[in-house]
Amino acid sequence: MQLDVGKILEGKVTGITNFGAFVDLGEGKTGMVHISEISNGYVKEISDHLKEGDQVKVKVLKVGDDGKISLSIKQAQPKPDAPQSGNRQTQRPRSGGPRNFDRPKNNAPMSFEDMLNKFKQSSEEKMSDIKRNMDGKRGSSYSRRGNRS
Repeated sequence: MQLDVGKILEGKVTGITNFGAFVDLGEGKTGMVHISEISNGYVKEISDHLKEGDQVKVKVLKVGDDGKISLSIKQAQPKPDAPQSGNRQTQRPRSGGPRNFDRPKNNAPMSFEDMLNKFKQSSEEKMSDIKRNMDGKRGSSYSRRGNRS
């Protein structure tokens, strides 16, 4: 069997490690799917997504000179619809209510831009909280120093 980069094949998961999964491609060939190539979303535990014996579709990413085969499950799947990045406006919550930075309820993967916007928003809010708290502490310590003399 000829393994060409970009080719999509079927295989069977033969082993799971903390960094990826090994897939038997047949004819004595085995490749590895790195943890980052298992799903479009964040993968904390591979066993949440795959089990030994699962039949999976994989895309050949690289065939090394040493015979190592790099595979991807997420690239073998159809691409999820990406939001159009035309007129996007981010809205910041005006209230001091609880912040929810979890993924949407429908488990749809977030785009990089969405994750970056959430991170920036969270970072700005935390920095303003820190500055507000530090200003209050500086004011009280200065007034105590003035009373010592």
